[in-house]
Amino acid sequence: MNTGDGGWSLSSLVDSVGEVATAAKNAVDTTLTGTTSTAVTSAKAKAGSGSVVSADGMLGQLAASDQTVHIFSVASGHLYEKLMAIMISSVRAHTKAKLKFWFIDTFLSPKFRAFVPTLAKAMDIEYDFISYKWPSWLNPQQEKQRLIWAYKILFLDVFFPLDVKRIMFLDSDQIIKADVLELYNYDLKGNVYGFVPMGNTNPATEGFRFWKQGYWAGHLKDKKYHISALFVVDLDLFRSRGVGDGLRGIYNTLSRDPNSLANLDQDLPNFAQHEFGIYSLPKEWLFCETWCDAKELGNAKTIDLCQNPLTKEPKLQMARRLAPEWVTYHDRIVELQAASVANETSSSTPVAVA
Repeated sequence: MNTGDGGWSLSSLVDSVGEVATAAKNAVDTTLTGTTSTAVTSAKAKAGSGSVVSADGMLGQLAASDQTVHIFSVASGHLYEKLMAIMISSVRAHTKAKLKFWFIDTFLSPKFRAFVPTLAKAMDIEYDFISYKWPSWLNPQQEKQRLIWAYKILFLDVFFPLDVKRIMFLDSDQIIKADVLELYNYDLKGNVYGFVPMGNTNPATEGFRFWKQGYWAGHLKDKKYHISALFVVDLDLFRSRGVGDGLRGIYNTLSRDPNSLANLDQDLPNFAQHEFGIYSLPKEWLFCETWCDAKELGNAKTIDLCQNPLTKEPKLQMARRLAPEWVTYHDRIVELQAASVANETSSSTPVAVA
């Protein structure tokens, strides 16, 4: 995101974004024919129906046991693929509800794709791989990490079947310590999605809180800047309000400036929240040691292994220190990976004919 005095403001984008969004919608409608989310494996799970808002702010379900929690994630490289498997293990350890994971196929290795059936059986989850062809009219991203961020936030309305009413994103390097059904059903008060605000209680990293300075401070005004490591999306509202078209239009305008959208997956929804509101989820749903006081760890429902610019501590070391149970998850995944390789090797070994 451009943080200079000449940075974009939402009001200056209205005319441009309106034109781009209209073109984007027409292009999306055309692109959707045969190129929307491609589910290539596993049975289709349907989310529970018959929801009611309860007094405690949760979106209760008439038959929670029949509800499926839909989660999507993305990983690239063997380290993050292993962390994603560990994240899934931690979700299952705390959640009894049916789980369906959606993996963005574009960035996965063949090795991980081959491992997923073994992982799914052990964790009692359903899964699908999804992909989407980058539209020709959408400004491209050349750097892989930025492309991953773009896929994570730009295509939420076209990735999933229409019978998926809600979706939750979990970063591959998270450790889950609570029942995610609670978060999945959270009442977003009419907003299309809910994110956790960036932590503001670790004084050691105050100088790195860019959203409290310069351009961002002026743009956000009284609104919060949210972290994108975890979020919940009401897909019905997201689709009906045309939020996908709006975000792609804003992205196309902002991405003309190479200094804009430095943290694409966070900057874009935070920039657009004047138009597409964000519900601020309770802070215990995402503990990041970089931004949060260490005293908050005890109440954390998820831990994000975000990079600390001061210590640059390796993620695996950080995981062992912050969550001792992580070692158990890790060792189980290593066992499953070994079993998967062994099964693949034995199935590919020719049988000798006497």
